[in-house]
Amino acid sequence: MNNSNLLAIAKEFGSPIYVYDSEKITSQYQRLTSAFKKVKHVKLNYAVKALSNLAILKLMNSLGAGLDTVSIQEVQLGLLAGVSPSNIIFTPNGVSLEEIEEVSAMGVQINIDNLSILEQFGTKHPNVPVCIRINPHVMAGGNSNISVGHIDSKFGISIHQIPHILRIVENTGMNINGIHMHTGSDILDIDVFLYASEILFDTAKHFKNLDFIDFGSGFKVPYKEGDIETNIEEFGEKLTKRFNSFCKEYGKELILGFEPGKFLVSEAGYFLAQVNVVKQTTSTVFAGIDSGFNHLIRPMLYNSYHDIINISNPNGRERFYSIVGYICETDTFATNRRISEITEGDIVAFKNAGAYCYSMSSNYNSRYRPAEILWHNNEAHLIRKHETFDDLTKNQVDVDLFAPLEAATK
Repeated sequence: MNNSNLLAIAKEFGSPIYVYDSEKITSQYQRLTSAFKKVKHVKLNYAVKALSNLAILKLMNSLGAGLDTVSIQEVQLGLLAGVSPSNIIFTPNGVSLEEIEEVSAMGVQINIDNLSILEQFGTKHPNVPVCIRINPHVMAGGNSNISVGHIDSKFGISIHQIPHILRIVENTGMNINGIHMHTGSDILDIDVFLYASEILFDTAKHFKNLDFIDFGSGFKVPYKEGDIETNIEEFGEKLTKRFNSFCKEYGKELILGFEPGKFLVSEAGYFLAQVNVVKQTTSTVFAGIDSGFNHLIRPMLYNSYHDIINISNPNGRERFYSIVGYICETDTFATNRRISEITEGDIVAFKNAGAYCYSMSSNYNSRYRPAEILWHNNEAHLIRKHETFDDLTKNQVDVDLFAPLEAATK
Protein backbone atom coordinates (compact mmCIF):
# COMPACT_ATOMS: atom_id res chain seq x y z
CA MET A 1 0.00 0.00 0.00
CA ASN A 2 1.15 3.57 -0.60
CA ASN A 3 1.19 6.88 1.26
CA SER A 4 -2.06 8.08 -0.28
CA ASN A 5 -3.85 4.97 0.96
CA LEU A 6 -2.50 5.54 4.47
CA LEU A 7 -3.44 9.23 4.43
CA ALA A 8 -6.96 8.36 3.31
CA ILE A 9 -7.28 5.87 6.17
CA ALA A 10 -6.10 8.45 8.71
CA LYS A 11 -8.60 10.96 7.33
CA GLU A 12 -11.50 8.49 7.37
CA PHE A 13 -10.86 6.72 10.66
CA GLY A 14 -8.80 9.24 12.62
CA SER A 15 -5.47 8.87 14.38
CA PRO A 16 -3.64 7.27 16.01
CA ILE A 17 -4.45 4.06 14.17
CA TYR A 18 -2.91 0.71 13.23
CA VAL A 19 -3.06 -0.50 9.62
CA TYR A 20 -2.18 -4.00 8.35
CA ASP A 21 -1.62 -5.06 4.75
CA SER A 22 -3.01 -8.57 4.11
CA GLU A 23 -1.04 -8.90 0.87
CA LYS A 24 2.28 -8.51 2.71
CA ILE A 25 1.26 -11.08 5.33
CA THR A 26 0.36 -13.51 2.55
CA SER A 27 3.64 -12.99 0.69
CA GLN A 28 5.66 -13.53 3.89
CA TYR A 29 3.80 -16.77 4.56
CA GLN A 30 4.44 -17.96 1.02
CA ARG A 31 8.10 -16.98 1.23
CA LEU A 32 8.60 -19.11 4.33
CA THR A 33 6.73 -22.13 2.98
CA SER A 34 8.65 -21.85 -0.29
CA ALA A 35 11.97 -21.97 1.58
CA PHE A 36 11.01 -25.41 2.89
CA LYS A 37 9.22 -26.75 -0.18
CA LYS A 38 11.51 -29.80 -0.27
CA VAL A 39 10.30 -30.96 3.15
CA LYS A 40 7.34 -33.31 2.82
CA HIS A 41 5.42 -32.04 5.86
CA VAL A 42 5.82 -28.42 7.02
CA LYS A 43 3.60 -26.77 9.63
CA LEU A 44 3.67 -23.03 10.32
CA ASN A 45 1.94 -22.08 13.56
CA TYR A 46 1.46 -18.31 13.68
CA ALA A 47 2.52 -16.83 17.04
CA VAL A 48 -0.72 -15.21 18.19
CA LYS A 49 0.98 -12.96 20.75
CA ALA A 50 2.44 -10.87 17.91
CA LEU A 51 -0.98 -9.66 16.74
CA SER A 52 -4.15 -11.34 17.98
CA ASN A 53 -6.97 -9.60 16.13
CA LEU A 54 -9.60 -12.10 14.98
CA ALA A 55 -9.35 -10.92 11.39
CA ILE A 56 -5.63 -11.69 11.37
CA LEU A 57 -6.25 -15.14 12.86
CA LYS A 58 -8.87 -15.83 10.18
CA LEU A 59 -6.41 -14.72 7.49
CA MET A 60 -3.76 -17.09 8.88
CA ASN A 61 -6.28 -19.92 8.96
CA SER A 62 -7.20 -19.27 5.32
CA LEU A 63 -3.51 -19.50 4.35
CA GLY A 64 -3.18 -22.88 6.03
CA ALA A 65 -1.33 -21.79 9.14
CA GLY A 66 -1.96 -23.18 12.58
CA LEU A 67 -1.62 -21.12 15.75
CA ASP A 68 1.04 -20.96 18.44
CA THR A 69 -0.60 -19.82 21.69
CA VAL A 70 0.75 -18.97 25.14
CA SER A 71 -2.46 -18.40 27.11
CA ILE A 72 -5.89 -19.97 27.32
CA GLN A 73 -7.33 -16.68 26.09
CA GLU A 74 -5.27 -16.91 22.89
CA VAL A 75 -6.56 -20.45 22.44
CA GLN A 76 -10.14 -19.20 22.84
CA LEU A 77 -9.50 -16.44 20.29
CA GLY A 78 -8.20 -19.02 17.84
CA LEU A 79 -11.23 -21.22 18.29
CA LEU A 80 -13.51 -18.19 17.89
CA ALA A 81 -11.71 -17.40 14.62
CA GLY A 82 -12.62 -20.86 13.36
CA VAL A 83 -9.24 -22.55 13.77
CA SER A 84 -9.45 -26.28 14.45
CA PRO A 85 -8.14 -27.32 17.90
CA SER A 86 -5.86 -29.79 16.13
CA ASN A 87 -4.16 -26.82 14.45
CA ILE A 88 -3.34 -25.04 17.71
CA ILE A 89 -0.32 -25.64 19.93
CA PHE A 90 -0.29 -24.34 23.52
CA THR A 91 3.16 -23.34 24.80
CA PRO A 92 2.67 -21.53 28.11
CA ASN A 93 5.25 -20.62 30.73
CA GLY A 94 4.60 -20.69 34.45
CA VAL A 95 0.84 -21.29 34.18
CA SER A 96 -1.11 -23.56 36.47
CA LEU A 97 -1.74 -27.26 35.85
CA GLU A 98 -5.45 -26.40 35.82
CA GLU A 99 -5.04 -24.04 32.85
CA ILE A 100 -3.08 -26.67 30.91
CA GLU A 101 -5.74 -29.28 31.67
CA GLU A 102 -8.51 -26.91 30.56
CA VAL A 103 -6.76 -26.26 27.26
CA SER A 104 -6.01 -29.95 26.79
CA ALA A 105 -9.71 -30.72 27.16
CA MET A 106 -10.32 -28.49 24.12
CA GLY A 107 -8.29 -30.86 21.95
CA VAL A 108 -5.29 -28.55 21.60
CA GLN A 109 -1.68 -29.81 21.35
CA ILE A 110 0.03 -29.31 24.72
CA ASN A 111 3.67 -28.19 24.97
CA ILE A 112 5.21 -28.41 28.48
CA ASP A 113 8.40 -26.64 29.52
CA ASN A 114 9.10 -27.74 33.09
CA LEU A 115 9.66 -31.03 34.90
CA SER A 116 7.13 -30.46 37.68
CA ILE A 117 4.13 -29.89 35.38
CA LEU A 118 5.34 -32.63 33.02
CA GLU A 119 5.23 -35.18 35.83
CA GLN A 120 1.91 -33.96 37.21
CA PHE A 121 0.23 -33.86 33.80
CA GLY A 122 1.71 -37.19 32.72
CA THR A 123 0.55 -38.87 35.92
CA LYS A 124 -3.02 -37.66 35.51
CA HIS A 125 -3.28 -37.80 31.70
CA PRO A 126 -0.81 -40.40 30.38
CA ASN A 127 -2.73 -40.90 27.14
CA VAL A 128 -2.75 -37.24 26.08
CA PRO A 129 -0.01 -36.50 23.51
CA VAL A 130 2.47 -33.96 24.84
CA CYS A 131 5.25 -31.93 23.25
CA ILE A 132 8.29 -31.04 25.37
CA ARG A 133 10.00 -27.66 25.14
CA ILE A 134 13.77 -28.00 25.44
CA ASN A 135 16.17 -25.24 26.47
CA PRO A 136 19.22 -25.81 24.24
CA HIS A 137 21.37 -23.32 26.18
CA VAL A 138 22.10 -21.32 23.06
CA MET A 139 22.26 -17.54 23.28
CA ALA A 140 20.44 -16.02 20.33
CA GLY A 141 18.35 -12.93 19.68
CA GLY A 142 18.68 -9.21 19.20
CA ASN A 143 17.93 -8.17 22.79
CA SER A 144 18.32 -9.84 26.20
CA ASN A 145 14.56 -9.51 26.76
CA ILE A 146 13.82 -11.66 23.71
CA SER A 147 16.65 -14.18 24.02
CA VAL A 148 14.95 -17.17 25.61
CA GLY A 149 17.14 -20.21 24.96
CA HIS A 150 20.20 -19.45 27.12
CA ILE A 151 21.19 -21.18 30.35
CA ASP A 152 19.67 -18.53 32.62
CA SER A 153 16.34 -18.43 30.78
CA LYS A 154 13.11 -19.38 32.55
CA PHE A 155 11.90 -21.10 29.37
CA GLY A 156 12.19 -24.78 28.54
CA ILE A 157 13.66 -27.86 30.20
CA SER A 158 17.45 -27.91 30.19
CA ILE A 159 19.14 -30.34 27.83
CA HIS A 160 21.12 -31.42 30.89
CA GLN A 161 17.86 -32.65 32.42
CA ILE A 162 17.07 -35.13 29.64
CA PRO A 163 17.58 -38.07 32.04
CA HIS A 164 14.93 -36.55 34.33
CA ILE A 165 12.52 -36.22 31.39
CA LEU A 166 13.08 -39.84 30.39
CA ARG A 167 12.50 -41.01 33.95
CA ILE A 168 9.16 -39.12 34.10
CA VAL A 169 8.09 -40.47 30.70
CA GLU A 170 8.96 -44.03 31.69
CA ASN A 171 7.28 -43.81 35.09
CA THR A 172 4.07 -42.23 33.79
CA GLY A 173 3.88 -44.03 30.45
CA MET A 174 2.97 -40.71 28.83
CA ASN A 175 2.97 -40.12 25.08
CA ILE A 176 5.59 -37.63 23.83
CA ASN A 177 4.69 -36.73 20.26
CA GLY A 178 6.79 -33.58 19.74
CA ILE A 179 10.04 -31.84 20.67
CA HIS A 180 10.28 -28.05 20.62
CA MET A 181 12.72 -25.20 21.14
CA HIS A 182 12.77 -21.45 20.74
CA THR A 183 16.09 -19.65 21.09
CA GLY A 184 15.01 -16.02 20.73
CA SER A 185 14.00 -13.29 18.31
CA ASP A 186 15.91 -11.31 15.68
CA ILE A 187 18.22 -14.22 14.88
CA LEU A 188 20.75 -13.40 12.16
CA ASP A 189 23.39 -16.12 12.51
CA ILE A 190 21.99 -19.13 10.68
CA ASP A 191 24.82 -21.30 11.97
CA VAL A 192 23.80 -20.60 15.58
CA PHE A 193 20.25 -21.71 14.75
CA LEU A 194 21.54 -24.82 12.99
CA TYR A 195 23.76 -25.59 15.97
CA ALA A 196 20.73 -25.42 18.27
CA SER A 197 18.84 -27.59 15.80
CA GLU A 198 21.47 -30.33 16.16
CA ILE A 199 20.80 -30.31 19.90
CA LEU A 200 17.12 -30.79 19.16
CA PHE A 201 17.83 -33.65 16.76
CA ASP A 202 19.98 -35.37 19.40
CA THR A 203 17.17 -34.94 21.91
CA ALA A 204 14.58 -36.31 19.52
CA LYS A 205 16.46 -39.61 19.28
CA HIS A 206 15.39 -40.40 22.86
CA PHE A 207 11.70 -40.45 21.87
CA LYS A 208 10.37 -43.14 19.54
CA ASN A 209 6.82 -41.90 18.84
CA LEU A 210 7.36 -38.35 17.62
CA ASP A 211 5.06 -36.76 15.07
CA PHE A 212 6.86 -33.43 14.79
CA ILE A 213 9.91 -31.37 15.67
CA ASP A 214 9.18 -27.69 16.29
CA PHE A 215 12.07 -25.27 15.81
CA GLY A 216 10.28 -22.17 17.12
CA SER A 217 11.10 -19.07 15.15
CA GLY A 218 12.85 -15.75 15.72
CA PHE A 219 13.68 -14.78 12.16
CA LYS A 220 14.85 -11.19 11.83
CA VAL A 221 13.02 -8.80 9.53
CA PRO A 222 14.51 -5.56 8.13
CA TYR A 223 13.60 -2.38 9.99
CA LYS A 224 15.07 0.16 7.60
CA GLU A 225 16.44 0.43 4.08
CA GLY A 226 19.55 -1.69 3.71
CA ASP A 227 18.97 -3.45 7.03
CA ILE A 228 20.15 -7.01 7.43
CA GLU A 229 17.67 -9.83 7.89
CA THR A 230 17.61 -13.59 8.30
CA ASN A 231 18.40 -15.22 4.98
CA ILE A 232 15.34 -17.46 4.94
CA GLU A 233 16.19 -19.04 1.60
CA GLU A 234 19.68 -20.09 2.68
CA PHE A 235 18.39 -21.24 6.05
CA GLY A 236 15.63 -23.24 4.38
CA GLU A 237 18.07 -24.98 2.08
CA LYS A 238 20.45 -25.94 4.89
CA LEU A 239 17.86 -27.04 7.44
CA THR A 240 15.83 -28.92 4.82
CA LYS A 241 18.84 -31.04 3.94
CA ARG A 242 19.57 -31.81 7.58
CA PHE A 243 15.92 -32.41 8.53
CA ASN A 244 15.28 -34.81 5.66
CA SER A 245 18.44 -36.67 6.58
CA PHE A 246 17.31 -36.96 10.18
CA CYS A 247 13.90 -38.27 9.14
CA LYS A 248 15.59 -41.10 7.24
CA GLU A 249 17.71 -41.84 10.29
CA TYR A 250 14.66 -41.72 12.55
CA GLY A 251 12.71 -43.97 10.20
CA LYS A 252 9.67 -41.73 9.86
CA GLU A 253 8.57 -38.64 7.92
CA LEU A 254 8.18 -36.11 10.71
CA ILE A 255 6.48 -32.73 10.52
CA LEU A 256 8.84 -29.75 10.47
CA GLY A 257 7.28 -27.03 12.61
CA PHE A 258 7.91 -23.30 13.01
CA GLU A 259 6.16 -20.57 15.01
CA PRO A 260 6.66 -17.32 13.09
CA GLY A 261 5.05 -14.20 14.46
CA LYS A 262 7.04 -11.07 13.71
CA PHE A 263 8.24 -12.53 10.40
CA LEU A 264 4.67 -12.78 9.12
CA VAL A 265 3.13 -9.53 10.36
CA SER A 266 5.79 -6.98 11.30
CA GLU A 267 6.42 -5.47 7.87
CA ALA A 268 2.70 -5.58 7.06
CA GLY A 269 1.90 -3.07 9.80
CA TYR A 270 1.87 0.73 9.92
CA PHE A 271 1.12 2.94 12.89
CA LEU A 272 -0.23 6.36 11.94
CA ALA A 273 -0.11 9.34 14.27
CA GLN A 274 -0.74 13.06 13.91
CA VAL A 275 1.83 15.66 14.88
CA ASN A 276 0.34 17.84 17.62
CA VAL A 277 3.26 20.19 18.13
CA VAL A 278 6.67 21.02 16.70
CA LYS A 279 8.81 22.28 19.57
CA GLN A 280 12.19 23.94 19.04
CA THR A 281 14.53 23.89 22.06
CA THR A 282 18.12 25.11 22.38
CA SER A 283 19.45 21.82 21.01
CA THR A 284 16.59 19.75 19.60
CA VAL A 285 13.51 19.97 17.40
CA PHE A 286 10.77 17.79 18.90
CA ALA A 287 7.79 16.54 16.94
CA GLY A 288 5.16 15.63 19.52
CA ILE A 289 2.53 13.18 18.28
CA ASP A 290 -0.95 12.15 19.46
CA SER A 291 0.36 8.88 20.89
CA GLY A 292 2.98 7.46 23.24
CA PHE A 293 4.47 4.23 24.50
CA ASN A 294 0.96 3.23 25.54
CA HIS A 295 0.46 2.45 21.84
CA LEU A 296 3.97 1.48 20.72
CA ILE A 297 6.31 0.47 23.53
CA ARG A 298 8.93 -1.44 21.55
CA PRO A 299 11.42 1.45 21.17
CA MET A 300 11.37 2.04 24.94
CA LEU A 301 11.29 -1.63 25.95
CA TYR A 302 13.64 -3.17 23.40
CA ASN A 303 15.43 -0.12 21.99
CA SER A 304 13.91 -1.21 18.70
CA TYR A 305 14.11 0.85 15.54
CA HIS A 306 11.01 1.85 13.59
CA ASP A 307 11.42 3.78 10.37
CA ILE A 308 9.27 6.94 10.54
CA ILE A 309 8.11 8.83 7.47
CA ASN A 310 6.09 11.99 7.07
CA ILE A 311 3.41 10.80 4.68
CA SER A 312 1.88 14.28 4.54
CA ASN A 313 5.10 15.65 3.05
CA PRO A 314 7.12 12.62 1.87
CA ASN A 315 9.26 14.56 -0.61
CA GLY A 316 10.00 17.60 1.54
CA ARG A 317 13.38 18.87 2.62
CA GLU A 318 14.79 16.58 5.31
CA ARG A 319 15.45 17.94 8.78
CA PHE A 320 16.43 16.35 12.08
CA TYR A 321 13.62 15.60 14.54
CA SER A 322 13.18 13.78 17.79
CA ILE A 323 9.78 12.08 17.69
CA VAL A 324 8.14 12.02 21.11
CA GLY A 325 4.79 11.11 22.59
CA TYR A 326 2.26 12.68 24.93
CA ILE A 327 2.77 10.37 27.91
CA CYS A 328 3.73 12.02 31.20
CA GLU A 329 7.02 10.16 31.21
CA THR A 330 9.86 10.02 28.71
CA ASP A 331 8.56 8.31 25.59
CA THR A 332 10.99 9.01 22.78
CA PHE A 333 10.41 7.03 19.59
CA ALA A 334 13.40 8.43 17.71
CA THR A 335 16.22 10.87 18.40
CA ASN A 336 17.62 13.25 15.79
CA ARG A 337 16.08 11.29 12.94
CA ARG A 338 16.22 12.64 9.37
CA ILE A 339 12.58 13.09 8.28
CA SER A 340 10.91 15.20 5.60
CA GLU A 341 10.02 18.60 7.07
CA ILE A 342 7.19 18.29 9.58
CA THR A 343 4.50 20.84 10.34
CA GLU A 344 1.78 20.58 12.95
CA GLY A 345 -1.13 18.50 11.69
CA ASP A 346 1.02 16.23 9.52
CA ILE A 347 0.56 12.46 9.66
CA VAL A 348 3.63 10.36 10.34
CA ALA A 349 3.78 6.61 9.73
CA PHE A 350 5.78 4.16 11.80
CA LYS A 351 6.80 1.11 9.79
CA ASN A 352 7.11 -2.47 11.12
CA ALA A 353 4.12 -1.90 13.37
CA GLY A 354 2.40 -5.22 12.75
CA ALA A 355 4.07 -7.21 15.53
CA TYR A 356 3.97 -6.47 19.27
CA CYS A 357 2.46 -3.02 18.87
CA TYR A 358 -1.29 -3.25 19.44
CA SER A 359 -0.82 -6.49 21.38
CA MET A 360 1.42 -4.68 23.89
CA SER A 361 -0.63 -1.49 24.06
CA SER A 362 -2.27 -0.23 27.23
CA ASN A 363 -4.52 2.43 28.72
CA TYR A 364 -1.63 4.11 30.56
CA ASN A 365 -2.48 7.73 31.40
CA SER A 366 -6.10 6.62 30.83
CA ARG A 367 -5.63 7.01 27.11
CA TYR A 368 -7.73 5.05 24.65
CA ARG A 369 -6.30 2.28 22.51
CA PRO A 370 -6.61 3.03 18.78
CA ALA A 371 -8.62 1.33 16.07
CA GLU A 372 -7.20 -1.34 13.76
CA ILE A 373 -7.61 -1.46 9.98
CA LEU A 374 -6.98 -4.34 7.58
CA TRP A 375 -6.06 -3.27 4.05
CA HIS A 376 -7.40 -6.10 1.91
CA ASN A 377 -8.16 -6.17 -1.82
CA ASN A 378 -7.36 -2.45 -2.03
CA GLU A 379 -9.97 -1.56 0.58
CA ALA A 380 -9.77 -0.48 4.21
CA HIS A 381 -11.72 -2.71 6.59
CA LEU A 382 -12.28 -1.70 10.22
CA ILE A 383 -11.32 -4.75 12.34
CA ARG A 384 -11.31 -3.09 15.77
CA LYS A 385 -13.09 0.05 16.88
CA HIS A 386 -11.36 2.96 18.57
CA GLU A 387 -11.90 2.78 22.33
CA THR A 388 -14.18 5.23 24.13
CA PHE A 389 -14.54 6.48 27.68
CA ASP A 390 -17.06 3.72 28.34
CA ASP A 391 -14.33 1.16 27.62
CA LEU A 392 -12.19 2.69 30.37
CA THR A 393 -14.91 2.43 32.99
CA LYS A 394 -17.03 -0.58 32.02
CA ASN A 395 -15.31 -3.00 34.41
CA GLN A 396 -14.85 -0.55 37.25
CA VAL A 397 -17.20 -0.78 40.23
CA ASP A 398 -18.41 2.57 41.57
CA VAL A 399 -18.42 1.91 45.32
CA ASP A 400 -20.35 4.33 47.54
CA LEU A 401 -17.84 4.42 50.40
CA PHE A 402 -16.59 7.97 50.50
CA ALA A 403 -18.45 11.17 51.18
CA PRO A 404 -17.23 14.48 49.75
CA LEU A 405 -15.01 16.38 52.16
CA GLU A 406 -17.53 19.21 52.70
CA ALA A 407 -20.28 16.72 53.60
CA ALA A 408 -18.05 14.79 55.97
CA THR A 409 -17.13 17.91 57.96
CA LYS A 410 -20.67 19.18 58.57
